[in-house]
Amino acid sequence: MAAGVALGVFSLPGVRADTFGSGANQFTMDFVTIGHPGNPADTTGVPNPVGAVSYVFKMAVHEVSRDMILKANEAGDLGITLFGFHSLTAGDLPASGISWFEAARFVNWLNTSSGHAPAYNFDADGKFGLWDAEVRWTLGGENAYRNRGARYFLPSDDEWYKAAFFDGSVYFDFATGSDAVPTPVTGGFAAGTAVYGQTLPADIYHAGGLSPFGTMAQGGNASEWQESASDGVNDHAIKTRGLRGGYWGTQNPSQISASFLDSHSPGFDLGDVGFRVAAVPEPAVSAGVFGFLALTVAGWRRFGVRAGGGR
Repeated sequence: MAAGVALGVFSLPGVRADTFGSGANQFTMDFVTIGHPGNPADTTGVPNPVGAVSYVFKMAVHEVSRDMILKANEAGDLGITLFGFHSLTAGDLPASGISWFEAARFVNWLNTSSGHAPAYNFDADGKFGLWDAEVRWTLGGENAYRNRGARYFLPSDDEWYKAAFFDGSVYFDFATGSDAVPTPVTGGFAAGTAVYGQTLPADIYHAGGLSPFGTMAQGGNASEWQESASDGVNDHAIKTRGLRGGYWGTQNPSQISASFLDSHSPGFDLGDVGFRVAAVPEPAVSAGVFGFLALTVAGWRRFGVRAGGGR
């Protein structure tokens, strides 16, 4: 199990630790299942609507750490650079100072090193491009950025938003399962807290309270890249990409809320921006999930939107 689980940071059913690399370069990443397929979108979110996902998927409980990047660099010769906090190049701090393209290369290595297709299309010169139609992701609509054969990927805006703000019935304003502004903290994992208004980030295993699904730091700590283009249409390789969650230095709590969406060029390294990883379920699970998806969606009850600001 990864450090967050082994240290007893929280106890959640269904948390699975996937292992990558080997020897001195081995690390694990904890994933939790994001269920309730066919949920409605949040019609008060940004963009509007957002959050509807028609399939079961998995979301990393924690942000990717600097240590994970360094180990993947060593194991896969990735050459990913980490800017910011130059004296703190290793350890469990979030991997901020990384571009979208670098995050995509890391995710590709997670796939190829474990026997799966790369999620993102880079040519021999390292230039990112769209996938051909026959290999594009099609669950929930065609996605030219993502390969349908990949197991690991950057979360789309809908996937990220659902994992952060939905509880199976309603959407909340904050990724702590509440409409109340989180208490700012330097670290820890108490319910209703988030790492913002601080001078430094927390390590990824002690970065605030959990979302209803059990993810940590989808508000605060590091801002996070979305797979999705900022306009929601993944039809051009160099479109700006969405950013969510605010960061440790954010002073205004609205910037860690469901109502805030930022964007930036995918080639820029931003000192306060990191990312997390999403995944499809294990093969034995996904066969059953996707085989009966039509029945599940057809029979799923529609969820309402809470009055008075709750989502």
